[in-house]
Amino acid sequence: MRVLGVDPGLTRCGIGVVEAVGPRRAVHVASGVVTSSADDDVDQRLLVVATQLDEWLEEQVPDVVAVEQVFAQANVRTVIGTAQVAGLAMLAAARHGIPVATHTPTEVKAAVTGSGRADKAQVQTMVRKILSIDAPIRPVDVSDALALAICHLWRPAGALGGPRRPLGAMTPAQRAWAQAEQAARRNR
Repeated sequence: MRVLGVDPGLTRCGIGVVEAVGPRRAVHVASGVVTSSADDDVDQRLLVVATQLDEWLEEQVPDVVAVEQVFAQANVRTVIGTAQVAGLAMLAAARHGIPVATHTPTEVKAAVTGSGRADKAQVQTMVRKILSIDAPIRPVDVSDALALAICHLWRPAGALGGPRRPLGAMTPAQRAWAQAEQAARRNR
């Protein structure tokens, strides 16, 4: 399975593509940043981002697109742009006939590090270890997108086409991920 992760942002949108190569094993396929200029009008910025997202989907041909769920932040302007780009990513995937999954930041952290409270440095360290990447991943949006893709690959059994496994067969990270997902649903 090939997953394209999207860490939405209007100025910088992280993209990360990973592919499963066995149970609990993934490889880095591609990653980068979709950008738009803050000097342009919002409609033009969204057009630029949408075009670049389409290019990524056409080039990488993922089986699933995993998008970070947007949550309210102190800066309303930032969250609106982030939500707009998340919507563009979901729409682009739908136009290409690719299923979409959304994951909360807590779910992603739990899936990759085993703790839903991990900080960005811990997430990046684990992404680098999981994908055997030697150099730091810059910008952090790219690392976050790769973490989203890994999270989706390692989702609990039965989620969006995944094989069903008994609860006891889940790894500690998968159990933490499932618990984080349940907590996120309760808090909606």
